[in-house]
Amino acid sequence: MIKLGRISYVNMAPVFYRVDAEIEEVQGVPTELNRMLIDGELDTAPISSIEYARNADRLRLLPRLCVASEGAVDSIQLVSRKPLEQVRVVAITSESATSVALTKVLLPEAEQVPLSAYEAGDADAKLLIGDAALKSAFEDPTPHYDLGRLWLERTGLPMVFAVWACPEPLAEGLAELEDALVSSVRMARAEPEQLAFEAAERYGYPAGFLARYFEKLRYRFGPRERAGLYTFLELCRDAELLDTVPELRFVQTKGVAVA
Repeated sequence: MIKLGRISYVNMAPVFYRVDAEIEEVQGVPTELNRMLIDGELDTAPISSIEYARNADRLRLLPRLCVASEGAVDSIQLVSRKPLEQVRVVAITSESATSVALTKVLLPEAEQVPLSAYEAGDADAKLLIGDAALKSAFEDPTPHYDLGRLWLERTGLPMVFAVWACPEPLAEGLAELEDALVSSVRMARAEPEQLAFEAAERYGYPAGFLARYFEKLRYRFGPRERAGLYTFLELCRDAELLDTVPELRFVQTKGVAVA
């Protein structure tokens, strides 16, 4: 049975909507799944884009799946007490590697400190991801800057936050699992109201809010997403967050594209 990592945020609801496959599901925040995948404790999982690049020599990618947005993503927010051009210290979450790297790319002059520094008054802004970012947008009147939107404004490309990686040696059944995950996303897209209702029941957000949120997420790892990923990795290399930009190596699979 394939050990499949699942990010413990609501953004995974479409991918896991109706997965017709025998799997052992392992949940965690992105950095936890990154470690488990790289250590060989999972057969596949969505891994932070920057961590994939740092370990690409021992990983392969499912060719049709990623977690991306083309513009605002809602669940990755910089909450700032100052205008962005005046931010010099950013308090960062420990749950995400890609979002931390993206913050450095977008705000190269800003020092990064632990998230606790923001509450102590020692940071100009804080980075929130996942459900914490969604909740903050409801509750905190402090200005929020969506990193997906900032990336699109800078590059004109989608931002790929995570890719589906598989450690070598590859487990059996990955092609069939990818088919099941792609089918789940396609079914979720075809039944947006039911998806939003079920996700609202599980995660506690209003269904209408989640329906709008899911529309902003992209799971198809197509040519524009790959171009966006390469651009992100090139900028990470330029910012000395990455030694080299790796070649994308894929698991051999077949099938239709995902939405």
